[in-house]
Amino acid sequence: MSVPKPPRPRAIVLGCAGAVLSAEESDLYRRADPFGFILFRRNCETPQQVRDLVAAMRESVGRPDAPVLIDQEGGRVARLRPPHWPKHPPARTFGELAERDRAVGREAAWLNGRLLAHMLADVGITVDCAPVCDVPIEGAHDVIGDRAFSRDPALVAELARATCEGLVAGGVLPVVKHLPGHGRAFADSHAELPVVDAARTDLEATDFAPFRDLADMPLGMVAHVVLKTVDPFRPASTSPAVIADVIRGPSIGFDGLLFSDDLSMGALSGDAGERTHAVLAAGCDVALHCNGVLAEMVQVAEAAPILSYAAAQRWARAQAMRGVPEAVDAEALRARLDALLTPAA
Repeated sequence: MSVPKPPRPRAIVLGCAGAVLSAEESDLYRRADPFGFILFRRNCETPQQVRDLVAAMRESVGRPDAPVLIDQEGGRVARLRPPHWPKHPPARTFGELAERDRAVGREAAWLNGRLLAHMLADVGITVDCAPVCDVPIEGAHDVIGDRAFSRDPALVAELARATCEGLVAGGVLPVVKHLPGHGRAFADSHAELPVVDAARTDLEATDFAPFRDLADMPLGMVAHVVLKTVDPFRPASTSPAVIADVIRGPSIGFDGLLFSDDLSMGALSGDAGERTHAVLAAGCDVALHCNGVLAEMVQVAEAAPILSYAAAQRWARAQAMRGVPEAVDAEALRARLDALLTPAA
């Protein structure tokens, strides 16, 4: 394998195939030195097994602070599940609660974020690919669905911020997604490339709005969605126009670290190396590869440069936000959250 170890981490996040690292995976990680790692359901069996896997990943690159990511939104997108981990509701639950009582909805979203962080930090996970800040429209594909807080952009931003603050309070960094908006997509980007032809004014007023309100967040994820009025040919994740003019530009103004969405999704074309080059050349800071297929990870590593100086600075700012969490009574927090979510008799 022709990937020499770089002087700084490569601008990639890699997954793995199972519950323990293979010798081949450990060797690839050691040589390629990815920026970080990501876990999926296939990687999570018990709390101690996850702790051991996370420790092995970090040991392979010799960086005890290497970020380990997971998609733990709640609802149907949860990699840690019962019986070993508690179930959390989907984002829509908090939106419906906030529609009845705004303050109660915000408190519940914060508590949910804090409890998610408590669960993740316990096994060594430091980054949660949540919350979803997309604004779904009537008839859109259900790939977002109840993962979104609301169809009201202002309410989405409000509850997403509360969730982010709860995560950060628990020592876990949030990733706002899917910039600059996946809510209008009529296709699932896991399987095919969605194309959105809405007017720029409509995108500015709805899709971009929550991300604009959350532009101070440390980490974001870019969608594999074509916005025809910005770039009719390329999805946001491979479009310099979308990243520079919309995400980094005045439409949103986001200056946190940008991850691509998963390179192995069906929305993208080309081999894994070509996809890696495309998202990084477009302006993503880090390419995310999730399926754990070793041959593809080798291609990703061979195609990826080291983390840029600008990206390293963004990561340093993100880490500075993640303080040491204060000790909490998780059972008391969960009891309070359950009380807020339980309708009055």
